[in-house]
Amino acid sequence: MTTKQRAYLKGLAMTIEPIYNIGKSSLTPEITEGVAEALEARELIKIGVLKSCFDDINELARTLAERTQSQVVQVIGRKIVLYKESKNKKKIILPRDNSKKDQTENT
Repeated sequence: MTTKQRAYLKGLAMTIEPIYNIGKSSLTPEITEGVAEALEARELIKIGVLKSCFDDINELARTLAERTQSQVVQVIGRKIVLYKESKNKKKIILPRDNSKKDQTENT
């Protein structure tokens, strides 16, 4: 994912509310499964981490992204934003990476 694409997704994420909250139970199989289903349906989701969860938020984000084959867009405060392109219904069109195109045109 390019920085331009990440910035675009961050902008989209500003307007959405967290659909899951991770609490003192941390990452349960049910949370992971629910997040995977939500990513397939929405492509971009925000997850809140409650104060009762004492795990490192960055580590939670990496683990969740790994388990759901998604990408961490950002971790800001106690919020995690994840993105995964849907297999069935593509809802979010990411900006193209023009840097590769520019490099080939210049050679």
